[in-house]
Amino acid sequence: MSHPGPGDDATESRPRMDFDAAYAGSPPWDIGRPQQAFLDLAVAGALTGPLLDVGCGTGEHVLMAAGLGLDATGVDLAPTAIDIAERKASERGIMATFWVADALRLRAFGQEFATVIDCGLFHVFDDGDRDRFVGSLRSVTTTGAAYYMLCFSDEQPGDWGPRRVSEEEIRASFADGWTVESIVPTTLEITISPEGAKAWMATIRRL
Repeated sequence: MSHPGPGDDATESRPRMDFDAAYAGSPPWDIGRPQQAFLDLAVAGALTGPLLDVGCGTGEHVLMAAGLGLDATGVDLAPTAIDIAERKASERGIMATFWVADALRLRAFGQEFATVIDCGLFHVFDDGDRDRFVGSLRSVTTTGAAYYMLCFSDEQPGDWGPRRVSEEEIRASFADGWTVESIVPTTLEITISPEGAKAWMATIRRL
């Protein structure tokens, strides 16, 4: 059974999309394997521990990292997603930690991470919550920690799906206390399109 994260009530209701309801079905972002963009980082040896996956969903990236021998933790606001992630870990015999927690309130963990990965979380926030999220990240990262973020790109046509994000928005959000090392175009794999969605992979370092 899923369990709440440490500190205050991490599952406080918010006016964001009800992601827990989405996991009652098959949400398009839950592809059942790690995103290729994060697999590439793993192969390159870019991931170090302790590692935190914010908005981990059903845990594929946490399990990938733990499978490499890293101390890996995943947090998500959706209890159903965390239940699925814990079941996968048990079935695969992989040691990993999962918490139901709000990524805007990570300070309650009282723990610091050398790597944070984000697959499709940053792009769900409005402007105010973006600022809160960046502050929340800062509260749990060490100096020099890497934040790898995969998000919808403003080059994706149409208006379906989450908010599109521009390079300029990413740089502006992380202008204070961080350095944006790179933002490269890539693909966010989704179940509803074999071509996936146009995305950015940002590599951001905490100063």
